[in-house]
Amino acid sequence: MGWKDDLHKLSDTLKQQRDEIRLQLHLARQDVHDEWEDLEDYWNQFRRKLDDLRRDASDASDDAYRTAQEIGEDLKEGYQRIRSRMKNH
Repeated sequence: MGWKDDLHKLSDTLKQQRDEIRLQLHLARQDVHDEWEDLEDYWNQFRRKLDDLRRDASDASDDAYRTAQEIGEDLKEGYQRIRSRMKNH
């Protein structure tokens, strides 16, 4: 085998690795995008809950406040996950 064959094999190997990485990056981005969309829905729920609490503050229960707090914490964790995953990709 000569150097042309060696370079051809190396080129094929690199192309395969490149294609695999490109696919992984695309899938990672799609995965992050999907999580973002889920969090956007959750954000809208959170905003509605806060608006309800502000509007009915005198009648709001401790459960409603806890629920809003839990949703907010879940959103915070979700945003941190996305930020971390985007740094890693």
